[in-house]
Amino acid sequence: MTEVVKSKKSTLYDALKAAVLTLELRPGEDLDEARLSDEFHLSRTPLREVFRQLAGEGYLDLRENRGARVSEMTHTTLRDFFLTAPMIYGAVLRLAAKNATPTQITDLENAQVAFKAALRSGTSADRAIANNRFHEITGDMADNVYLLPSFHRLLIDHSRISMTFYRPQDASMADNVAAASDQHDQIITAIKQADEAAAAQLAIDHWNLSRDQIEFFVMPAGLDVPLGAAPKTAIV
Repeated sequence: MTEVVKSKKSTLYDALKAAVLTLELRPGEDLDEARLSDEFHLSRTPLREVFRQLAGEGYLDLRENRGARVSEMTHTTLRDFFLTAPMIYGAVLRLAAKNATPTQITDLENAQVAFKAALRSGTSADRAIANNRFHEITGDMADNVYLLPSFHRLLIDHSRISMTFYRPQDASMADNVAAASDQHDQIITAIKQADEAAAAQLAIDHWNLSRDQIEFFVMPAGLDVPLGAAPKTAIV
């Protein structure tokens, strides 16, 4: 494969990933292969290779003889999201504090700089993408083959859910985002100090910061379980 094709595939990958995270492409929306092929100057074979990669990461669903579509968000997926998010976030940050390399810590610090820049002058989409990148790096730090697929899917849906209700002009939401940025700094410190317990607790604190607002806007009707309550065994 030529370098030109690799570059075009990378550009398509980044564009589709961002479009899913920011709801430019809606859950369940079909992808137009012909349009994307023309827009990104790729033949169907490399185009579908990108689709397969994104499907493996949870962004797309591939259907035989029906093409690719954006992964759905149903009542079932939302229920599972609320029940598992704090457990997985806690486990990931605990392992991140244990396993992070110096290079990864530098990457995380740079991602935080980008997140703060997005808060100052970026759009809500910029903020979502920068926040997602910060947390993706913590997943890389955790380096766990069992956790990563679930963690990546949680990040996708967390971003999409947040995009449905985030309003920068809302003072309480602006305060929450500022607090989230402060917690990012604390997460970096806990990871640099290899403080697993502090990192795991920060994951829960970080989740709780947005949980109430998320539940208010998107909690599926009929759920009779306490959402977002992590079993004590999840982070000990």
